[in-house]
Amino acid sequence: MAEKKAMTKAQIADTLAGNAGITKKLAGQILDDLAQLAYKQAKLGFTIPGIGKLVLVARKARMGRNPQTGEAIKIPAKKVVKFRVAKACKDAVIPVKKKKE
Repeated sequence: MAEKKAMTKAQIADTLAGNAGITKKLAGQILDDLAQLAYKQAKLGFTIPGIGKLVLVARKARMGRNPQTGEAIKIPAKKVVKFRVAKACKDAVIPVKKKKE
């Protein structure tokens, strides 16, 4: 049984090129440009309709534990980038189960 793996950038570019009738090189450039735009706009929130949104979130300082020693440590406040999956994407990947009446 062959193990299924996530698509590579080249495979995604090849698929997009075939669907849009453009070259693989142009499709790859579009992927690169989309990623660069997402990096620049993430502070404001960057949405890919039907897929999800990149958002910048401020985490508060908190107490944690060193897993090796069990010693309590202070974790400082920081900003992190999170990805929020769109409802349309969730529903397409994991179909909604109908409730029994």
